[in-house]
Amino acid sequence: MVYDLQKASFWKRISAWLFDNILVSILAVGIAFLFSALLGYNQYSDRVENGYARYEAEYGVSFDVSQQEYQNWTEDMRANYEAAYQALIADEAVLHAYNMVVNLTMMITSLSILLAVLLWEFVLPLILKNGQTLGKKIFGLCLVRSDCVRINNLQLFVRTVLGKYAIETMIPVYILLMLFWGITDLSGTLILVALAVAEILILALNRRNAAIHDLLAGTAVVDYSSQMIFSSTEDLIEFQKKVHAERAARQEY
Repeated sequence: MVYDLQKASFWKRISAWLFDNILVSILAVGIAFLFSALLGYNQYSDRVENGYARYEAEYGVSFDVSQQEYQNWTEDMRANYEAAYQALIADEAVLHAYNMVVNLTMMITSLSILLAVLLWEFVLPLILKNGQTLGKKIFGLCLVRSDCVRINNLQLFVRTVLGKYAIETMIPVYILLMLFWGITDLSGTLILVALAVAEILILALNRRNAAIHDLLAGTAVVDYSSQMIFSSTEDLIEFQKKVHAERAARQEY
């Protein structure tokens, strides 16, 4: 075992990250399917699709049309499309179903990812110890405080919920959903790109090569086999005193 941070190699970290994120995604999808069934998501989605199909058939239009195609239409075709669209949004049953689809999509996505991340990045490391997920355990990694002391539950919670879930996952997910629903446009894309660039720069420029979630929690990903992990700050101080005393004794000779 070696004192000081034994930073894990980039390839080990990226391999563990990919492994964990694949399994977290599978877990989140499974939880989302469960929530969808419990909350009747498919029923609202079917009502929206049936409403679209009904007004498309009644007015002889398709709502699935690109901006370029719309620009090439005649005035009569555009007027017919607008009449169909106004009839669609005036249908309270369809509008209610559409709003429920949007709201349930946001809620189910948020809760599913939160539960998946909590189970994989917080509960599982509490069981395996030393902040290890299954990916970290397989690739020989663990988490410690930046001073090589064992991480506590609060740090692990902050790293998981505030860092990994809120900032690094849900902000991009919400932006992608808003882009999909047409709630935002170029500004959302710019925020998404800026967040990705900021994450890369933070990871590359700080001394520990720590991601946002590790900087927030004061933790570091290290090589488990070579890292000396202290149980408490007191143990760290005692070890430092011992090292200093040994060095001083050697210098006397």
